[in-house]
Amino acid sequence: MPSQLSLVPPPATRPAPPALVVVAHGSRDPRALSTVSALLDRVRALRPDVPVRLGHIELNAPLLPDTLAALGDTEAVLVPLLLSRGYHVKRDIPEMAAASPARIHLAAPLGPHPLLVDALQARLTEAGWGGTPHRTSAVVLAAAGSRDPDAKADTARTAHLLAARLGVPVIPAYASAATPTVQTAVRTLLARGRRHIALASYFTAPGRFATECAQQAPWTAAAPLGTHPAMARLLLHRYDEALTAATAVPELASA
Repeated sequence: MPSQLSLVPPPATRPAPPALVVVAHGSRDPRALSTVSALLDRVRALRPDVPVRLGHIELNAPLLPDTLAALGDTEAVLVPLLLSRGYHVKRDIPEMAAASPARIHLAAPLGPHPLLVDALQARLTEAGWGGTPHRTSAVVLAAAGSRDPDAKADTARTAHLLAARLGVPVIPAYASAATPTVQTAVRTLLARGRRHIALASYFTAPGRFATECAQQAPWTAAAPLGTHPAMARLLLHRYDEALTAATAVPELASA
């Protein structure tokens, strides 16, 4: 007679969650790769069950196609470590995803989002923001820049959110491909009687553009967003958001 224990079914094993593939731009500045790697460690600490991978669009290994090839035909969510819509989000990443055998869900870029404002405010505070009268204070939100109007709209939205949070004017400015430049934004604020102008570094990691923008700050310049805890939480939020949208599509189709 078989024992009672043999009749107990084995415990069900939960399938592994899809991989979170963080898609970074890539940079010749070695600080960028080390910063992104440290940020991914923060993500892993928050969600140890989620496999976290890194893929670059250019300049650094691993490149995104190589990361996707290593995943085979498994499921993955691509989360751009980018702050707005633009060519990389609209063309480069989808094209690389389409060439991969993996079952891929594309997440939205990080911005705009209130968590980015949390990180921007914290970086400004670290740089000395907060000790000047609001009537003479202002912020330049320095970003990389893009010819895509959606990218500019996304950055402007972040500037609006940051202005509402700080209670001072915030003008977006760009390192390339868009206007105004940081210098032009500073002149505009000076003409409005703003004397204490801080630069908020709207970059995910150190690099050439972030350094050049910081050098043009008339008062104080904040560090890039980097490994701020809000960045790790936002990457996971975009991951969860993409998975929720993916599971909702079949339900809508069958309704």
